[in-house]
Amino acid sequence: MPRTRLEHANITVSDLTRTVSWMENVFGWKVRWEGPSIHNGSTVHIGAPDSYLALYQSPNALATPPDSYNTRAALNHLAVVVDDLDATEERVASAGFTPRSHADYEPGRRFYFEDHDGIEYEVVQY
Repeated sequence: MPRTRLEHANITVSDLTRTVSWMENVFGWKVRWEGPSIHNGSTVHIGAPDSYLALYQSPNALATPPDSYNTRAALNHLAVVVDDLDATEERVASAGFTPRSHADYEPGRRFYFEDHDGIEYEVVQY
């Protein structure tokens, strides 16, 4: 079977500038592309050379999302692999987020946090 990988996910955020800033500072990601997007919105692609997140900001007011774990096709969390979990956790806290749900089980250590928009991230070190 051919090798496959996830190239990107597309998520809606309330403030592109704020989200890009913390992702650059916490994960060290770089902006790959930015510009106008569907429905008169704006998009920024941020990440690594071979994978990224497409961040979309609508010009319209955003609805409050439902509980993702009880909604079909909802996003529960995004997972990011890092080389140094402890240093990343320090940057997460410095960005104003609260690390929680720490765990250490095979195949790696991890913690979770939510960003300004309530998007949950899992950070793992293998």
